[in-house]
Amino acid sequence: MAYRRTPAIQERLDAQRDTIVAAAIAQLTEEGYAACSIAAVAARAGVATGTVYRHFSSKSELAVLIFRTVVSREVEAVAAAAAAPGTPEERVRAVIETFGGRAIKAPRLSAALLAELVDPAVEAERIAFRRAFRDIFAQPIADGVAAGVLPDQDPQLTAAALIGAGTEALLGPLGTAHPDPATLPHLTAFVLRAIGAPAYANS
Repeated sequence: MAYRRTPAIQERLDAQRDTIVAAAIAQLTEEGYAACSIAAVAARAGVATGTVYRHFSSKSELAVLIFRTVVSREVEAVAAAAAAPGTPEERVRAVIETFGGRAIKAPRLSAALLAELVDPAVEAERIAFRRAFRDIFAQPIADGVAAGVLPDQDPQLTAAALIGAGTEALLGPLGTAHPDPATLPHLTAFVLRAIGAPAYANS
């Protein structure tokens, strides 16, 4: 007869897994991907290394889950900003201020999410989420073009280019313990000029 876990045992295992995931997210947030080893996560979670391996077969499997968990939160925040009431220009501003502002508040985590060398499986997650950010960013740009308040352009292409440029611009500040808060208004102005926002047309 096959062994069947009791609800109490399953609940304990689920709680243990949640503890490990929380510890991994904390390790990634404070120390970055390179320091997010199974041993380090186990120590932070207060469990044996073998316990982590009972839930996750490798660092890559665990890392995929924590990247997906953390970046999903970022995508949700940016999506909410893009969907907020306002003109297309105001919504674009809200998107970049949300994206950049959250990155600056958690520089070590953001550097890991955006650019740190990672396993191929994690890089695939990063690419998928950059596409998600692109699609969200493209919507207010498309709305602005359709309304005639932004110049004709390919919203998807513009959004992809701006995400790449914005990521590159943020990497320097994110490499410091206390990023310069002036980075965000400069980045916002750059984005608004790039999309052809009326207030920046002649700047």
